[in-house]
Amino acid sequence: MAVDALDAKILRLLLEQPRTSVREYARLLGVARGTVQARLDRLERDGVITAYSPRLSPAALGHPVLAFVHIEVTQGHLEEVADALAEVPQIVEAFSTTGGGDLLTRVVARDAEHLEDVIQRLISLPGVVRTRTEVALRERVPHRMLPLVEAVGSAGSR
Repeated sequence: MAVDALDAKILRLLLEQPRTSVREYARLLGVARGTVQARLDRLERDGVITAYSPRLSPAALGHPVLAFVHIEVTQGHLEEVADALAEVPQIVEAFSTTGGGDLLTRVVARDAEHLEDVIQRLISLPGVVRTRTEVALRERVPHRMLPLVEAVGSAGSR
């Protein structure tokens, strides 16, 4: 699905001013409210916009430790391990991967001891062979989408 220059402008506003109304987006862009709404509906339908929710800080929720845990899984047990991971509240993301492990999880914890407890819980899951943990020291590039939106939007206008 191609994102054109107007779509990119709408997405930029949505990222920069997420609590603004569709009517205000239309006014800022100088287009009809119906046009903005139709574009938003299409972007949702096409899976470009996947959610409307606040971005929360695990640290502000008492979980300042961030670690990436690589999990090696017994062959044929990937789905059941992934389902079990979904039951662990400290796992905020999990991906199937290639390379040194089968799954990569993003784990948050209150402190080092709590992280160890979470890892021990992961190790005890049926189908988990071993884990390897990397603790994040500092965020260098925060989660962002705007540069990608701008790159896609400018490429679509060529």
